Amino acid sequence: MNAALNVRPKFIVDAKGRKKAVVIPFDAYEKLMEDLADLAAAAERREEKTLSHEQLLKELKDDGLLPA
Repeated sequence: MNAALNVRPKFIVDAKGRKKAVVIPFDAYEKLMEDLADLAAAAERREEKTLSHEQLLKELKDDGLLPA
């Protein structure tokens, strides 16, 4: 389970008790931002062509990134 989901946020409220802001530990904030960036990258690449595992290995070997 995502550790950020286990955070108990503290809310800052206005005079009428309406939530206006939230306070979470900094490490939880960093994890949330990392997850958000990962989701954005995945969304941007959603339409890209996929490769089979074999094709990926071939391309990595052809590029010299894996031993032949």
